[in-house]
Amino acid sequence: MNFLVEITLSGCIILLTYTLYRLKQKQNNARSLRLENQSLKDQLTQSQKDYHSRENNLNQTIQNLQISFSKEQDLIKERKLELDLKEKKLLQELNSLELRLIEETETRKKVVSQKKSSEVRLGGIAETLAPFLDQFEFDPENCTFLGKPIDYISFGEDEITFIEVKSGKSQLNQKQRFIRDQVKAKKVSWKEIRIK
Repeated sequence: MNFLVEITLSGCIILLTYTLYRLKQKQNNARSLRLENQSLKDQLTQSQKDYHSRENNLNQTIQNLQISFSKEQDLIKERKLELDLKEKKLLQELNSLELRLIEETETRKKVVSQKKSSEVRLGGIAETLAPFLDQFEFDPENCTFLGKPIDYISFGEDEITFIEVKSGKSQLNQKQRFIRDQVKAKKVSWKEIRIK
């Protein structure tokens, strides 16, 4: 019986040792879980702090960007106002210059017209007085004034000459050039017409 008690006691001791061992393991596991739990809480706390820090930084950056954007919008509005004023001023100057150009053009037309009119009158006077000037190399008594399209015809002893008097920089007109070319090509003829 002793033997049975010893075996039972030995079994109880083993069971008790095993139970103590398992209990100690569970305590170690619990401590390990608490440490792991604490570590996870610390990580979570740190992550939350990092998140809040980043969120604050982002919010600050957003505020700075909004302020900068607002300032840029104000600058753009000011610049637009400046440009609108400049455009308005330039348009007024352009209108003023256009009016001056129109006035100058009208004045110039009048001056050119008066100059041409004066040149025509001077040409007419020169044509009339040409036979009495030193440059006129024909005998005025042998000249007949036509006026158009050729000013004079000189009936000299050696030849008949068509004379066109020009003053200044005036040029022959188309009809006068045609007559000159006909005379130079010797396309001049005589025709006698008898009327009964």
